[in-house]
Parts: sequence; structure tokens; C-alpha cells
Amino acid sequence: MSSPFTPEHVAEWVSFGPKLKGKPTPEQQVAAQERKTKCMEMKVRLVEELNDPNWTLKKVEKELDRLVAEGASAANEIPRPAYLDPPSGTRDFYPEEMRVQNWLFDKFRESARVFGFQEYDAPVLEHVQLYERKAGEEIVDQMYNFVDKEGDHVTLRPEMTPTLARMVLNKTNLQTGEVRVPLPLKWFSIPQCWRFETTQRGRKREHYQWNMDIVGVDHVHAELELLAAASYFFKSLGIGPDVVGIKVNSRAVLEAVLAKHGVKKGQKNEADGGDLFASACVIIDKLDKIGGCAVTEQLATIGVSSESSAEILKALEAPTIEELAILIGDECEAVEEVKRLFQLADEYGIGDYLVFDASVVRGLAYYTGVVWEAFDRSGELRAIMGGGRYDRLLELYGGEKCQVPCVGFGFGDCVIMELLKDHGKLPKFTGSGVDYVVCAFSPDLYGQAANISLKLRMTGASVDLMPTPKKKVAASFKHADQAGARRMVFVAPDEIAKGVVRIKDLRTKDKNGDAIQVDCPLDALDTVDDLVATAVGDA
Repeated sequence: MSSPFTPEHVAEWVSFGPKLKGKPTPEQQVAAQERKTKCMEMKVRLVEELNDPNWTLKKVEKELDRLVAEGASAANEIPRPAYLDPPSGTRDFYPEEMRVQNWLFDKFRESARVFGFQEYDAPVLEHVQLYERKAGEEIVDQMYNFVDKEGDHVTLRPEMTPTLARMVLNKTNLQTGEVRVPLPLKWFSIPQCWRFETTQRGRKREHYQWNMDIVGVDHVHAELELLAAASYFFKSLGIGPDVVGIKVNSRAVLEAVLAKHGVKKGQKNEADGGDLFASACVIIDKLDKIGGCAVTEQLATIGVSSESSAEILKALEAPTIEELAILIGDECEAVEEVKRLFQLADEYGIGDYLVFDASVVRGLAYYTGVVWEAFDRSGELRAIMGGGRYDRLLELYGGEKCQVPCVGFGFGDCVIMELLKDHGKLPKFTGSGVDYVVCAFSPDLYGQAANISLKLRMTGASVDLMPTPKKKVAASFKHADQAGARRMVFVAPDEIAKGVVRIKDLRTKDKNGDAIQVDCPLDALDTVDDLVATAVGDA
């Protein structure tokens, strides 16, 4: 894992001066005491900021000293060419980062599995036409698109939902709109997505996104199931409703609000011929970022008066769906739908996560009904997850007969990782490396070591066979410790002559605190667990 400390932290640590060596003079003793006081104050501060029991005062000091030494070493290196860094906004995943990523993805997959979703995937390269929608969506300008060597206009996918629509349409009769596979479909994927946008905390130009979609259900039971899956995922990470909430609204409710002020769905924008309602949604989606005054100015560009904008903004501030219903005035089916969703969420046991927020509209033009965003209640991070109903997207791509109801969400990996770091919820993977490290005493015994490794692997164990024999046991143990191994196998001539091999269990101790070790017959390597258990009982 990367260090939690910044170059500014390291510079502050260095400013306290170096540690004194040898017998100090009286003046040096005074300076050393001042340094000790400053170092302690900084360590205490950092431990409080990290809010992680694994980061003790001693560990913080050790890490800062390491970074200082690393910086001094780097200062003596030749300049590193820029091409050795990953492109701006992208990430390298070293093995330690991959272990955390795989853990997170396993949580995604497990949450999808217990809710009965099936995994799918598709090429990272897609047709540009899938994303060239109107209504001024930022995503169109953020694509990594180009013309390939066959003259096709393609792009690295910026999101997965259009790909899902394309795949469902390939199982659909475009003439009749009949989907040839049994509905509903409950699909999920964890694609890598690409957008050329400004990088910031929780936002990269490439990211992985857990997508969950239900196809073929035209009522809020589908939204409920997806919100329940997201809530289940949060709970599996130890993230409760006190840390995260999910803001819920409906595009259809917003449609009723805007219609009262002359902005109707399907109405053309006189300026560019686009959909006026969709354009208004894109503007309103920026409310948290640019504020009410800027939203009013932008709504004016599509013909919405300042008086109407004021009424719209007032409606968006309604604290409950009931109060918004009063402002709308007329009976609204969409309002009843949202009320029903909250009622069902309470019965499902996920109501604590849900919050009504009339200002949530989501920026993508294809949303048609209930929409939502997950947020951290401290307000430190951008949206954690977002989704909603998009009943007309398949029709857009496949024709008017393809009116297939859909609803889904996208859950990026970047923001949730920041949240987990902030709350100390990331696993440490202590001792979660390979099961065995096998080391030969000499080159003559390497064949024996390889055979022992093979037999251990046949029992289902993971085995790291050290490529270079080591006569010094300490060197072997160092390698095993770096690998996070559970057990160490040292293939030495005396034991081999007796038809056994010595195995030390690095995670199991006897009453004296020493690691348990056993001599296991070469023809009974599948009994190691039993031998260790017996040794523990005898210890």
C-alpha cells in the first residue's frame, strides 16, 4: 500500500533536524529534547488524523524515517524519464495494491451473488455512436475517442450502461421489441471506464465501476432491490447509515415541477434544437457544484425566467416528498411512486440509508424515473455511487418497438477506497500471502524441493519455491516473512536422508512463544495440518 504521508509531512519531519548520534554536548542535548517534543506532537497529530489503530506512534515514526531515507536516496539518483510514470490520471497496481483491489472486487461480486445477479463483460473499445447523445452531456467531450485503422470511430468506454443496452438489443427482435431471453435480467459487471476529465481526490481518468442493472421490470421493486444490494455492500464493509446515505429523487417528479414553469419533456430548445427538459436536468445536476445563482443564470440561457428559476430552486429544497407534493399541487403518480419506494425500503430494513433529496437529478440524459446518489455524511467526498431508471435507452438505440424498462447503478472504485481509508476499514492482509515457502539448502537438493512443492500444491496449497538455494536459514525466513507465508519448508540433507522434511508454522506458537515445527514424511505431505495440530496439543 502507498504511504499515507505526503511530501509536506516528510518536509515537516526533516525540519526538526537529524537524530543525534554518539555522546551529545549540553547544547546538543537541548536541541535533541526540542526535536523530541516536536516529533511527538507531530506523531500524535498524525495518529489522530489517520484514525487507524494500526498506525501507532512508533509506526508513524518508522514510516516517516523511511520516507526521509528514501528521499535522500532518490536525491542521488539520475533524473527519471517521464515515460516511467503512468499517464496522467491513471494508476499502476503493484501486488500490494492488487490485493486490496481484489478484496474490494470480491465484495462487489459477493454482494451481487447474494442478490442473484449474473456477471457479464464486454470490450473496453466501443462505438462512438453509442455515446453521442444530445442535451449537452459532459461525457461526450470526455471520451478517449479516435478513428481506428479501418476507419471506424471508436472510444474507450466512458461508462457501461450503453454497452449493456447494446448487448440486450442483440438478444432482442428489433422489429417487434421482443427480448429473446427470459426477463427480468439481473446483470452485473466491473468494467474499467475512461474519461478525460480533471483529476482530484476520488476521481481519475480511468476507474473501475461496479455496475448492477435490472432489465424488464417497470416498477419500483427493481429500484428497491438495487438499493438493497448497495446497502448490503456498505454493511459488508462495516459502513453504516451513520457514515453513508443514499439521496433519492425522481426525474418524473422533477418533470412535474419543471412543467409548471413551461419546461416540458420533449419540448425543443430553440437555441440548439435539443431536448429542453434534458438540458434543464443537466444544469440542475450542477446545483451542488456551482450554486443557485449560477443555475439560475444557466437556466436563463434555455429560456427559463428568473421567477420560474426561483420557484424551481424552492421546490428542490423541499425536505420531504410530502412537502414537495404540496408545492406541485396536482396529484402526481411519480410522487406516489417515491413514497411507495420509501415505505418498502423501511419494510426491507434499508430505510436508514435512504434520504429524500429533490435536487438529485443525475446528469445523464437517459434517466426517466427514480434516481439516486450515495454520499458520505461528512461531506468530504464526491458522490460514491449513482443510478436510476432509464426506460427509453433501448428505444433510443433499437427503435420505437424496443421499449424495455431498465434500472441500474454505477459504483466507482476510487471514492469508496477514499472512504474506507478515512474510516480505517481497509484490510491489512497480515499473513494472507502464500501457504508455504519452500527453500533448498543447496543446488543438489533443488529437485527434491521442487518435488515437495508439487506435492504440497496437489493438496490445494499455494507454494512459493525459492529459485535460489539458501544455506543460511535466516535468509529463507526473511523471504518467507516478505511473502507473508504461513509455513516455511527448509529442504536440508539430514532430514531428506531420513525421508522427512522440516516444516515450521510461522503463525502458530507453542507456550514459550516459539513457532511450531514438525518433521513430515515425504510421502505424507497431505498430513501437515494434522501434525501441526498434534504438536500444538503436545506443546
